[in-house]
Amino acid sequence: MRPAATEPGVLYVVATPIGNLEDMSYRAVRVLGEVDVVAAEDTRSARTLFDRFDIRPKEVVSYFDANEAERASELVARLRAGASVAVISEAGTPGVSDPGWRLVAAAREAGVRVEVVPGPVAAIAALVGSGLPTDRFMVVGFPPREPGPRRMLFGQLRSQRATLVLYEAPGRVAQTLADLADALGGARRAAVCRELTKLHEETVRGTLAELHDRYAAAPPRGECTLVVAGARDDEAADQVDIAAELRALLDAGLGPKDAAARLVVATGKPRRALYQLALSLQRERERGE
Repeated sequence: MRPAATEPGVLYVVATPIGNLEDMSYRAVRVLGEVDVVAAEDTRSARTLFDRFDIRPKEVVSYFDANEAERASELVARLRAGASVAVISEAGTPGVSDPGWRLVAAAREAGVRVEVVPGPVAAIAALVGSGLPTDRFMVVGFPPREPGPRRMLFGQLRSQRATLVLYEAPGRVAQTLADLADALGGARRAAVCRELTKLHEETVRGTLAELHDRYAAAPPRGECTLVVAGARDDEAADQVDIAAELRALLDAGLGPKDAAARLVVATGKPRRALYQLALSLQRERERGE
């Protein structure tokens, strides 16, 4: 007689507080105490959470950026063998600018049931508290640290009508606001939300230019979430004629390299592609076409 196949376990994606521990849900406490394995982005902060709510997990393993791919395979194997697994990030909801989505995708591919235990998300808390439109929004996450890729990304968002939500380290807030102002316009409305749900929670509203001036003079402290209004209809329709702009810059005496650099932020196009186009246009001018 063939033995019955083992039923797969369940993967729980569990949201945890982003600051105020009172935001922990009853369901989250129960699930973390019942599952066979808790996969935690930061095991030290997880232990603090477990102690606060008297949770006694059966097993805790690390699950963070550096080991995510390998650990996801191990956890899915255990899920298929019948174990139940909960994944938690250092704070907030796993998978939203935190490890988690690869594990969810792998579990889905393996036919494992996934349940989300909803709760705090910094992006949503900032969006709702910003006073900016909430009907359509885009969570951009952490922008690239390198100036070139960051400005290219912001250029690509220039005509985006949805409200934008970004995470940023306090020491980079002023520069990111400056780059956003260059790409989207200094008059674009925005909010800097700091230390959400914590004792010193603060939301400062203004234009990108005003906020840049404020935080260039006094860098913020603590974790920051930036919320930026989407493009108005007239801004969204204002698409840059790249070839015409490059021709104008070449006519003004700029070389192909400098002309391309000028349009990276305005268009969001790769610098190399703009440079190749500028070279082509320069050759046309030299041939008198």
